[in-house]
Amino acid sequence: MGQIGLREWREDDAPAVLRAFGAPDMATQASWPIVTLRDAVGWIAAWAGVGHAFAVTLDDRVVGNVAVTGIDKHDNGWVSYWTVPEVRGRGVAAAATGELARWAFGERGLFRLELGHRTSNPASCRVATKAGFRPEGVERGKLRYDGVRYDVERHARLATD
Repeated sequence: MGQIGLREWREDDAPAVLRAFGAPDMATQASWPIVTLRDAVGWIAAWAGVGHAFAVTLDDRVVGNVAVTGIDKHDNGWVSYWTVPEVRGRGVAAAATGELARWAFGERGLFRLELGHRTSNPASCRVATKAGFRPEGVERGKLRYDGVRYDVERHARLATD
């Protein structure tokens, strides 16, 4: 598979971000459309002060993102992840998400990490499960894209798991 790593995002990663959000399934995953290098630089900068986001690298090439945000007073955080299409199905997202969890528990001192995926996305469910996140239930009609409602399955991982 190659060497997977996590590192801080850098402004010069903008071309990789732009390519990633050019994938059809990524178009709705950002808070705004990422269609120019300036948009991509803005996406990287927008993580400052929001939580902890890391570029996922495979043999030193940026291939994804893992993040923990929404950290609350109870030491809980919300995990998100994505990878570029060409590395999907190779275990990169699961390995990176597992590494993020170890960092969040060990370095950041969090106790509970949560994530959710549309029930129509079995690949994301496999990532969550392989990264040690246990399913906890379905949130009906939680997300809406283009006027369509989607159920979301919630997963969580505890520091004691």
